[in-house]
Amino acid sequence: MNTKKIIVLSGLMVLFLTLSGFKTLEPCNRAINSSINQEGLIVYATYNGHQDASYNFVAKDRNGEEQVLSFQKIYDLVLAAFDLNAEIFVGTMFKITFNQDDDETRTITKLEKL
Repeated sequence: MNTKKIIVLSGLMVLFLTLSGFKTLEPCNRAINSSINQEGLIVYATYNGHQDASYNFVAKDRNGEEQVLSFQKIYDLVLAAFDLNAEIFVGTMFKITFNQDDDETRTITKLEKL
């Protein structure tokens, strides 16, 4: 009889410890999003010019439709390497690494000409 009680109590303890280890996904999702923002996002797009304090690029989405992406900020080192204020790079395809803040501000952190 004592062995049966020990097995049942052991099973209940394992069940309790297993269930107590679960947490909600919300803090985990925030951590993942923060990590993405710190690591940078990547998109391949064609430079479309500088207008209204934004650097505009055109990319195709999964359906093949063109989408305009506007970047409000750019790192000084990137701008020194690629003067996007000049017209010389309009029509050039780039691999763009960028961060997006919570307020939807996009910052180009790296450019690679393709």
